[in-house]
Amino acid sequence: MILKGAEIGHYLARPDPTRPALLIHGQDAMRVALKRAEAIKALVGEGAEEEMRLTRIPGGNLRRDPATLLDAVKAVGFFPGQRVVLVDDATDAAAPAIAAAISEWRSGDAVIVVAAGALNKSSALRKLFEPHPAAVTAPIYDDPPGEDEVGRWLRDAGLREIPRESMRDLMALARALDPGDFRQTVEKIGLYKHGDPEPLSPAEIAALAPATIEAEVDDLIDCVAEGRAREFGKLMRRIEGQGIAPVTLCIAALRHFRALHTAASDPGGPGAGLARLRPPVFGPRRDRMIRQAQDWGMRALEDAIHQLIETDLVLRSSSRAPAMALMERMLLRLCMMPRGVR
Repeated sequence: MILKGAEIGHYLARPDPTRPALLIHGQDAMRVALKRAEAIKALVGEGAEEEMRLTRIPGGNLRRDPATLLDAVKAVGFFPGQRVVLVDDATDAAAPAIAAAISEWRSGDAVIVVAAGALNKSSALRKLFEPHPAAVTAPIYDDPPGEDEVGRWLRDAGLREIPRESMRDLMALARALDPGDFRQTVEKIGLYKHGDPEPLSPAEIAALAPATIEAEVDDLIDCVAEGRAREFGKLMRRIEGQGIAPVTLCIAALRHFRALHTAASDPGGPGAGLARLRPPVFGPRRDRMIRQAQDWGMRALEDAIHQLIETDLVLRSSSRAPAMALMERMLLRLCMMPRGVR
């Protein structure tokens, strides 16, 4: 049996212990590892390793000693409860041993969970599992997790009442981060909200999400975009003190102003434009960037982007002009633009 689409997440959250074997395979090792761990936890619970109800066998061992798997599947555990034998990092060389164990499997034996990397259509493992009437195949693609899956992770972290706006921001974050990073962020949010009866807010999500660029660079670019000229000098000195390269600062500013231009030029309004950005913008920062985009307007943002591109070209050329001074002058020029002119 081959699982497809939403079936994959639903089945791995509650695997059927009456089926002899489950194959989980995919290109992304982290995604496969997360799904494998989820399926095993659902089958045998938290304390399976301590109770010797979980046996791990490296896939490479089965080529040298194929009987190891069948012995582990048939072994009688000291503790009662469901047992699992995990064949990790399996390759096609392990297929004969796995096929023999599946053919000998009977009710009450340990469920075989096989985790593998990318397998093509001619793979011996896929040819064994996909047509089998009782074994299950779960191909893991690089798609971001769906809302049902994110909801399960949130409940596991102790978060049950999630406002609609906060769930929207979490889904945007799930699309931007690697699965492992997102799971860690959910766990961090769960620890932060432990014992807090207040609903999870977008501001809390933004504060706990992994930072994408240096906070000081963010502050400086916001200062420029909002025309706060009096604060510019102090922020610029802090940037210099950190040793951030002028080209890095120019790239970050260009990214920010291009995002504002995308927001300002969207027919659905700045909010719709920001919703399409990758990585996503959410929480209070989204509201702030909406105000910046509205304040500048599309044409003025095009002028700002043009100036930033010209400065970037000069910084990367053989010009002898002092790079940081050149970058500072250009940013200050943008910061000092009269707001009515924008």
